[in-house]
Amino acid sequence: MADDLDSAVDLFLQQVATERGLARNTVEAYGRDLRVFADAMEKRGRKTAADVARGDVVDYLDRLTRAGLAPTSRVRALSAVRGLFKFCLREGLIAENPTRDVRSSRNSRRVPKQLAPGDVETLIASVSADDPLSLRDRAMLELLYASGLRVSELVGLPTSRLHAREGYLTVLGKGSKERAVPVGRRALAAVRRYLADGRPLLDPEGRSSLLFVRAGGKRLSRQGFWKKLQSRALAAGIARLSPHVLRHSFATHLLEGGADLRAVQMMLGHADLSTTQIYTHVASQRLRRIHEEHHPRGRMSVSGARRREPH
Repeated sequence: MADDLDSAVDLFLQQVATERGLARNTVEAYGRDLRVFADAMEKRGRKTAADVARGDVVDYLDRLTRAGLAPTSRVRALSAVRGLFKFCLREGLIAENPTRDVRSSRNSRRVPKQLAPGDVETLIASVSADDPLSLRDRAMLELLYASGLRVSELVGLPTSRLHAREGYLTVLGKGSKERAVPVGRRALAAVRRYLADGRPLLDPEGRSSLLFVRAGGKRLSRQGFWKKLQSRALAAGIARLSPHVLRHSFATHLLEGGADLRAVQMMLGHADLSTTQIYTHVASQRLRRIHEEHHPRGRMSVSGARRREPH
């Protein structure tokens, strides 16, 4: 059993890594957040999980807000702390969960940035050379936008998980959960060309099982693809582009085209529908503009309407 809060954190992290099968990056993020939390509690004289009260958690979140931590980071920090105390309650380390009625600031999340469809076309069309790296980069861009993969899923995608004939791929996402994602014709064409004319030159000895590789069949890192994407975007006249923006664009453009929210949730690999619902704000803004521009009553000015005279 855990004698202090640090030991409880260690046990919790072991549990989420083994029993829940969370991705290593997620476990590491939980660990960083919980170490900061444990240090803050130690300064308040809270040595064990049972010492922590609701007010301690609320004050901790307020301190994160005052420190300028982004809303999404505060949500993640609270999620980690909630997970810790749920674990402690199950293990009998505490009698009451101090986070039970602490509200998340999830609703304060900013609407994610996304590209217009024309900008996506410009970006992909700008990668037009026939060398192996250009063929790879174009295939990666096409696939990222066509399927909404996370960058870690893209660079870690095994070739065996691409089912080109059937038009879909299988992805092992967060929590080791597998999902099937359809792939459009243009993305499949770009990937096929890369497999025929690009990848054999990057991995001539067939050393890697991954779909996308560097020269010599070496693994392409997330940071490496991020830098490559930024340079490609700048060359296309698009500033400050990240892989996640293409994922946001994928989701937003699907919803704008009339896709079902739950279908988008499944393709993105979101465990909670509320995570996907952030994209409906983007789509609804566009629909409102369309209504105002094209509907007869949408164009009417309220201030210009005739006022009824009192009887």
